[in-house]
Amino acid sequence: MKAAVLRATKTPFEIEEVGVDKPGPREVLVRVAASGLCHSDYHFVNGDLPMPLPAVLGHEAAGIVEAVGPEVTMVSVGDLVVTCATMFCGHCNSCVSGKTHICTDKPRRIEQNGPRLTIKGLPINQAGELGGFAEQMLVHENAVVVMPREMPLDRAALLGCGVLTGLGTVFNAAKVTPGSKVAVIGCGGVGLNVIQGARLAGAQQIIAVDLMPEKHALALKLGATDTVMGGPDAVETVRELSKGGVDFSFEVIGLQPTMLQAIEMLAPGGLMTIVGAMALGASIPVPGISMLMNEWRVQGAFMGSSPFVREIPRYAQLYLQGKLDLDTLISERIALGAINEGYRTMLGATQARSVITFPDVLKEAARAA
Repeated sequence: MKAAVLRATKTPFEIEEVGVDKPGPREVLVRVAASGLCHSDYHFVNGDLPMPLPAVLGHEAAGIVEAVGPEVTMVSVGDLVVTCATMFCGHCNSCVSGKTHICTDKPRRIEQNGPRLTIKGLPINQAGELGGFAEQMLVHENAVVVMPREMPLDRAALLGCGVLTGLGTVFNAAKVTPGSKVAVIGCGGVGLNVIQGARLAGAQQIIAVDLMPEKHALALKLGATDTVMGGPDAVETVRELSKGGVDFSFEVIGLQPTMLQAIEMLAPGGLMTIVGAMALGASIPVPGISMLMNEWRVQGAFMGSSPFVREIPRYAQLYLQGKLDLDTLISERIALGAINEGYRTMLGATQARSVITFPDVLKEAARAA
């Protein structure tokens, strides 16, 4: 199969021929229809987060089940599926507590079965046990969830990370309440879905903060009531607009200065949620006395604090009911070979999401609807 391979940090992806093994016990072979370009993968490209290389990246994908191995019970050949990086074991303390997204015993391929992916016989890393920047994915069955037949797979792919993280953080981590005031710093693929989640949760005011005017327009279309230019005056402007601060703030960039701003935007008793991924070892200072006197709270939320097997089908239904806008989130559809251009577009920060698509697989999925 063809795959986009990252051989070294800060270098372009190379389109190479990669061998993929047959499904082993509890494994599923997926023919990829679409795979989103998420900023989280760029942290590995840029070297902000460590990863063994060479590797096939990509974790926001959807496709058609092509084959299944022994003992698979979750999916069948021909199913339309979305993949998710938060695969789970089902038996650790986190899983039995309903927190499969922070599973402490994630399933891995049995070593004696050999590598899933190879180049000229040599093993290569399958990032996140997924590797969605490829024509096929060989994954554990607990890394996929079945989609409704009528769900278009290019839109479905976004559910596996950007939508799950954004909406899930609002619903499951922050638990935004109707009538509340919300500020969202960073209106990229995830931040726009935090905005959609806040709208669906019934927030009365949703303030979108970003440096790019193009992102302001997208935020307003997806549910923001106000927009604020990012920068040193953002805290004061948000506090003025909200008449004293917001009940919930979300930092969706991963930078120390904006995280501090997100805290300082809060009204008394407010909650700030860290959504953006920071570089390894990074930390943030907190305004101690202000946090004490105002009872401000700060929390992290990984992948929307969401058990994806439950949440992704729920979000698919919201899309099919016309309540969740996934169409606006896709800025461009590109071929696998255009992945480097796609990431350059993403770093330009003017668009929402570039999605790699395989038109023949999308057409086959549509015919099956």
